[in-house]
Amino acid sequence: MSITWQGIFPALTTKFTATDKLDLPLFEKNLQAQLAAGIHGIVLGGTLGEASVLTVDEKERLIKFAVEKCNGKVPVLLNIAEGSTKEALQQAAYAKAWGAKGLMILPPMRYKSDHRETVTYFKTVANSTDLPIMIYNNPVDYKIEVTLDMFAELIECNNIQAIKESTRDVTNVTRIKNKFGDRLKILCGVDTLAMEELCLGADGWVAGLVCAFPAETVAIYNLVKQGKIAEATKIYRWFMPLLELDIHPKLVQYIKLAETQAGIGSEFVRAPRLMLEGDERTQILKTINDGIAGRPKL
Repeated sequence: MSITWQGIFPALTTKFTATDKLDLPLFEKNLQAQLAAGIHGIVLGGTLGEASVLTVDEKERLIKFAVEKCNGKVPVLLNIAEGSTKEALQQAAYAKAWGAKGLMILPPMRYKSDHRETVTYFKTVANSTDLPIMIYNNPVDYKIEVTLDMFAELIECNNIQAIKESTRDVTNVTRIKNKFGDRLKILCGVDTLAMEELCLGADGWVAGLVCAFPAETVAIYNLVKQGKIAEATKIYRWFMPLLELDIHPKLVQYIKLAETQAGIGSEFVRAPRLMLEGDERTQILKTINDGIAGRPKL
């Protein structure tokens, strides 16, 4: 199996009904908006997807539904964020059985593994499957950095092919390119650094606010890759107040509110998360509505 690790890969939210069931019709509405905008792949079961509160059955239904609706147009990836190697191996097996075309994998959850343990964890999962893999490197939120020395060992696994770069250090793009060339593709994982990293040679963007604004996200990527930096910058500057919603502990609630205002989502989240209310909701709603009012013509 192969994935072209380039372009926009939305980290899609999981849509729920008012009674806390999967809302597949609304999920499809959002998915179709993403496909119409020209996205290049989707990631399910990530932080934005509220993976920690999804059952295995719900993950299966989401993956199979997405695979059916994408119909081969773009690859569907399942995120793996588990506390045990055993469970990570099971999730990788499920992903293959359900029709996913690739995996995004975080280091072990809850336990801060050292160099040897982290490398062994990733290699064990990679060696169990033929699915292409993107390593999610986010030491800010998950406390384990996947270092260049670790990646030097990990590339012994041919199916470890890409990095979701979320260290929040844009110079890491250059370090990775200098050390590994094109052996490892780089997809920016922080919305507020996406254009900077694309200009430095990142191959793509695992995006969050794309869930509400797919056309603008794809436009920035396309314009940068065409060398039209001034045009991309104009859109990016408009987008920045909205992109900052991605770097907050309540990014799920914030982005779901943005999806709602854009007409392709709902505010429903699963406990322990709660929907926004009061001054916080008013403030975030103003940011979103101001952005929509000033939305650039593409």
